[in-house]
Amino acid sequence: MDLYGKKTGVICRDRQFTYREFGERAQRLATGLPKYGIAHGDRVAYISFNTHQLLEGYYGVIQAGCIVMPLNVRLSVPELTNVLNHSGARMVIFENDFVPYIEKLRESCPEVKTWVTTDEKVPAADLQYEEIVDAGVVERADVMAMDENAIAELFYTSGSTGTPKGVTLSHRCLYLHGMSVAGLYEDVTTMVDLHTIPLFHANGWGRPQASVMQGVKQVMVRRFEPGLVFKTIQEHKATDMSLVPTMANALLHSPDSRAYNLLSMRKIMIGGAAASPDLIERLEGLFTKAEIMAGYGMTETAPVLTSARNKGIAYQDDRERLKRQAMAGWPVPGVEIRVVDSNMNDVARDMQTIGEVVAAGDHIMSGYYKEPEATAAVMTGRWLHTGDMAVWDDEGYIHIVDRKKEIIISGGENISSLEIEQHIFSHPEVFECAVVAAPDGRWGEVPAAIVVRKPGSTLTVETLQAYLQEHLGRFKLPRIVEVQDEPLPKTGTGKIRKLVLKEKYWVGKEKRVQG
Repeated sequence: MDLYGKKTGVICRDRQFTYREFGERAQRLATGLPKYGIAHGDRVAYISFNTHQLLEGYYGVIQAGCIVMPLNVRLSVPELTNVLNHSGARMVIFENDFVPYIEKLRESCPEVKTWVTTDEKVPAADLQYEEIVDAGVVERADVMAMDENAIAELFYTSGSTGTPKGVTLSHRCLYLHGMSVAGLYEDVTTMVDLHTIPLFHANGWGRPQASVMQGVKQVMVRRFEPGLVFKTIQEHKATDMSLVPTMANALLHSPDSRAYNLLSMRKIMIGGAAASPDLIERLEGLFTKAEIMAGYGMTETAPVLTSARNKGIAYQDDRERLKRQAMAGWPVPGVEIRVVDSNMNDVARDMQTIGEVVAAGDHIMSGYYKEPEATAAVMTGRWLHTGDMAVWDDEGYIHIVDRKKEIIISGGENISSLEIEQHIFSHPEVFECAVVAAPDGRWGEVPAAIVVRKPGSTLTVETLQAYLQEHLGRFKLPRIVEVQDEPLPKTGTGKIRKLVLKEKYWVGKEKRVQG
């Protein structure tokens, strides 16, 4: 408010707010919440797409000394019930799109005392959001009196690999993470940050603190739709955005991709799942003025750990550049990264020896909410076990090869599902794909590939297998290949649900247990 008060801060559909107006609304929310029974330390949940009200919650709720808790809008009612009851949330703020959910949740979540709509009043709501804001006053919170190690945000993991866990992030963790991410920004005076990823997703909520800190104009994309994203880029001359690979793929294959002026886009960060050199190259063909690079992180790390920025190393050729920009890259400030064996010893820095990524530093979670045993299971001293397997080099450059639980062990060989997926995706007729482990009597496990053709494609299993034989060693070739037209199942954060795809191969068979 003090530094950027007159500057346009947030644009949300047909509304826009200066940073002073946005800050005052956050303060009114903070002082209004206690008048409706919300006390220090209470959890305030949001079930909402990207809106200015949700962004205000990132500041207003925590200024009230409460904990903000954005929820994955694609969770089912039973999943939302489990999360709300586990967290003990006292208030739920929602958009009316989710009224059918709210009607059921009111019955199954007795600890939630107040249900608030951001839209017009409906029977499922006790209050309208603006009633809380109107009840508050413009009053600056005494942030210096707050415990910086107190929990500010509570995010539940997507649950793609099991039951969602509540990740607790402190005030200190968040502002130091914000400073690290802000250090990756360029030319902030003209930067326009497009919030394309849902703010309940790690790659989405990792940016707001940095953008507010730098006074960057932020444009809310309520719901990801390729045509809307292109239109918004053109209308607001957006310069920066983050994408998960499935979103990037949707933009590339949209019929609207050439209908808008996209030349304002300067930087695109890819995260949330592994990227590929081909994806980076295709995006460069669409966003011709943009620098496109991958990053790496997770909910438990606030989220950004690394980015594939160039720190002055000369690439041998364009192919090496694309390969590097698709990798996880170097740690950001405030983070320490190692790649270790099962005894916590560093593996060789030869970009060949696989180990697990462990991280330490300012960005690490305080722990899993109400789950000390689960927290202890992922920590060795100050080091967080990410569950991601990687190789690295003598400069600390990280390349993720797979999730620990998704490495395929075939005849004693470790096979990266991500490596196979990258080669499959490089075929010009492939829209998306996933590789999982399937049981095999001789080899124990073999790669199975589920591939989605581009619309209108006549790609066959035989054609794809012949293509892969030119790119992969024989032992890495998928022994099972399925080609289909239906999209792959995904989580609310856009990740492909590999466990769902894998399940059909293992039904009735003994599954391998991995550490």
